[in-house]
Amino acid sequence: MSLLFALIVVLAIAIFFLLFRIQSLASLVKTPSEDKVGFSNKVNGFLMLWVPILGLAATIWYSPIAAKKFLPKAASIHGVETDQLFWITIAVISAMFLVTNAALFWFAYKYQYNKNRKVSFFHDNTKLETFWTILPAVIMAVLVLYGNKVWWDIKQDAPKDAVQVEIMGHQFAWKVRYPGKDQKLGKFDFRLIDGKNEMGIDFEDKTSNDDFMAGEMHLPVNKPVLMKIRARDVLHSVFAPHFRLKMDAVPGMPTSFYFVPTKTTAQMREETGNPNFNYEIACTEVCGKGHFAMKFIVVVEDEPTYNKWYAAQSPFLEKNPEYKGKGLSQFLKKNLAENASQEKQ
Repeated sequence: MSLLFALIVVLAIAIFFLLFRIQSLASLVKTPSEDKVGFSNKVNGFLMLWVPILGLAATIWYSPIAAKKFLPKAASIHGVETDQLFWITIAVISAMFLVTNAALFWFAYKYQYNKNRKVSFFHDNTKLETFWTILPAVIMAVLVLYGNKVWWDIKQDAPKDAVQVEIMGHQFAWKVRYPGKDQKLGKFDFRLIDGKNEMGIDFEDKTSNDDFMAGEMHLPVNKPVLMKIRARDVLHSVFAPHFRLKMDAVPGMPTSFYFVPTKTTAQMREETGNPNFNYEIACTEVCGKGHFAMKFIVVVEDEPTYNKWYAAQSPFLEKNPEYKGKGLSQFLKKNLAENASQEKQ
């Protein structure tokens, strides 16, 4: 019923303006050429003044309501700095928008057509043109330099003791791998991917022997995390909004993102008042018809709880011993042998 009522209101307004426009066009035909600007000009002048004022008032009124749907405070160290950059940029852009558009709408109202007013004209004003060229350039330069500083703070090298976790996107899910006790992720190659070894891990590399897969991403709070990112098929994008983390997953071009989570899942549930809250990673690059399903749960917990979970995980080889020692060189030898056999035939 609410939607139907809204549609009726919109249609009524549209019909009103259509009738008004027909009346204006009819008056232009009937009115002598020297008096063709009349009531409609005053209406337009009035609207140019009051529509933006009402729009601004509506924006101010609705902002606190919209703010309730905003993301909570960032749950990572770099996220706080990212949010600060965002709001500073919004403040500067909004101030410039209000100043320039207030002048635009006021001039349209103040200097609406009046047959008794003569037009004044000046060719140029060097001081004014210099001012409105230099000022925006300086503001943009400051914002760009500040943004560049924040970006390089985010993209600094991760500490050597950072928790490593690898995430791989494919149509239409995420796969996650952790290093074992050696804290080193083994090598991988896309040619080794099959039904079980979905991440193409090379088990000729001994550092792969204790790597394990995880159905959830577990992270310790207040500890540096180095997330290694890749894609198996098409372009994906790792997006964890509460950490202010976003990085593309590109086939054939691994990327990474270093951050420090600062709030556990339990703390966020208390802060949001939502007992079912979970951090999650979503794909924000449209990658096919199942794109909507690419979500992965992230659990942030205190270090003892994380260590307990980590110690309870089983290496991939423990569950799939048939892959032990299998790797790229064996694959290439087998492939060469098969090609040679085919050539002989």
